[in-house]
Amino acid sequence: MPVPTDVRGAIVTPARGRLMATWMPLSGPFCIPQGRVLLSWTSAGEDRTDVTAHLGLAGAQVVLALWPGLCGEWSGVVRPTVAEVTEVHAALRLATGVLERLTD
Repeated sequence: MPVPTDVRGAIVTPARGRLMATWMPLSGPFCIPQGRVLLSWTSAGEDRTDVTAHLGLAGAQVVLALWPGLCGEWSGVVRPTVAEVTEVHAALRLATGVLERLTD
């Protein structure tokens, strides 16, 4: 499915082995929530899709991954990266919170 023209992409979160998505509109502030992944994709022709993932961090966003020329149904290729990064980010936030409490 092509990205609608009025959105930047979709904020995705893993849920029960699938990706749950919420469109991120072009209007409004462009801030990826911390620990969330924004996927955007464009047609690369011949049933191929170029997919880009950005990760929201505290005060910044970074390119997480690029998947050029994926064929057909590509969510199975993207899902493991999104799930792993989301889980690692959550673990780091928890560890940071615990460390801050211990040092106060």
